[in-house]
Amino acid sequence: MKNKMEKRYGLPTAISMVIGIVIGSGVFIKGGKVLSLTGGNLIQGIAVVGIVGLICIICSLVFATLGSKYEKINGVVDYAELALGPKYAYYVGWFMTTIYTPALSAMLAFFSAMMFLQLFGISAIDFATGSVNAVAIGVGAGFLMIGYGINALSPKIAGKLQVGMTVIKLIPLILMGIVGTIAGLKNGTTLQVLDYVNSPEYTAVGGDGFFKAIVGFAFAYEGWILATSINAELKDSKKNLPRALVLGALVTIILYALYIWSMSAVGDVNTIIATWPFGEKLPQIAFDKVFGGAVGTIVYVFITISCLGTMNGLIMSSCRSLYSVTARGMGPKPEFFGDVDEQNNFAIKSSIVGMMLAGFWYAWTVMMWMGGPGLFGAVHSCEWFAWEPDEICIICLYVMYIPMMIGLMVKAKELHPVKRFVLPALGVLCCLFFCYAIWAGYGWKQCLGFLGFFAVVMFIGYLFELFRRRSEKK
Repeated sequence: MKNKMEKRYGLPTAISMVIGIVIGSGVFIKGGKVLSLTGGNLIQGIAVVGIVGLICIICSLVFATLGSKYEKINGVVDYAELALGPKYAYYVGWFMTTIYTPALSAMLAFFSAMMFLQLFGISAIDFATGSVNAVAIGVGAGFLMIGYGINALSPKIAGKLQVGMTVIKLIPLILMGIVGTIAGLKNGTTLQVLDYVNSPEYTAVGGDGFFKAIVGFAFAYEGWILATSINAELKDSKKNLPRALVLGALVTIILYALYIWSMSAVGDVNTIIATWPFGEKLPQIAFDKVFGGAVGTIVYVFITISCLGTMNGLIMSSCRSLYSVTARGMGPKPEFFGDVDEQNNFAIKSSIVGMMLAGFWYAWTVMMWMGGPGLFGAVHSCEWFAWEPDEICIICLYVMYIPMMIGLMVKAKELHPVKRFVLPALGVLCCLFFCYAIWAGYGWKQCLGFLGFFAVVMFIGYLFELFRRRSEKK
């Protein structure tokens, strides 16, 4: 069995994975939600971006320390092995393989279809009634299959696409961030939005609104850890991976803050708020206001590419997830799924499993969470099952981070006290905050419903490992 992949990626690809995975549909659909939950208060909206970004930076610094110490197959799974041994690493890898990466890939495929269809004035979903357009379902499924096909058959092309799409997706953010800010200041719309809090229409929100805004925007940053999935394929990864995590997080925070601030160019806060919950129309409104109708349409092409770039980064990780488990000699048939294809030096079998799991989560997303085309009724009609898989699964991932950070504090005796104790301790607090935020934001029914599903999936993983050990003893 050949189970080592070549060093094919450099620092630009790693940075592109961090930025490319994090910046996608999230920033374009969460702007209206943040301003809505903060009562149209632009300063509070920027504060939300900064607070969540600071948490992202802290966690990035902790994993950057781990990345500088350890290199094996797949970053986050490697760090789990360093913290609590191979068994713990197996269950983290199993979770990433079966739930986290395929669920996020599936959701981004649908969001990409939603943005793409907006170019033609086609509504993908009526959030209020749960009515999903069958065309959107088909287009999203097509995006998903093409993404897995490219990554499985030509990982080098997939890496180049990731760099290219990351550059493309930065264009609308930088363009709107700079030009929109200048236009808002020149035309007086920024001052108008800032003064909205003093208008008779403004209704002050309490701490709950601000806290819910943090919960809502937290997931616009999620996914940066998946850049560690190319750890084994990254040249000089002990130096380049930490650099990519920190630089990628910093770039993301700056761009997010600029973009949210530039929404003041719209002028009318109520117009911004009305685009919630998906907010897919907000970029077009803002760009039309600043540049005119033609540019507003063109920017949607860039935003669609942005979503596809995020999906591609997630798929890059998903294709490697089962490989990262079986290459350790654990899980279902490691001698089969841990094999690297000689023709393209890639884990083809792992990629196929990833695509099948993403297909399952795509069906779950459009049928259960969104309600499907007339099948299950309104969105979230049953909170025990209709949880949003791409967001609520974060509760488990951040819980899994905690032992890794504690393990760093216990084992890394050679590190400076700041890196050994202060940063990991802050990271643990950040993880606990996100766990509480998910619980408070979604409610106990959705959280317990997902945790029940999670327990079943982990039990299946336990059975695979049990059968493997028994077969080895025979």
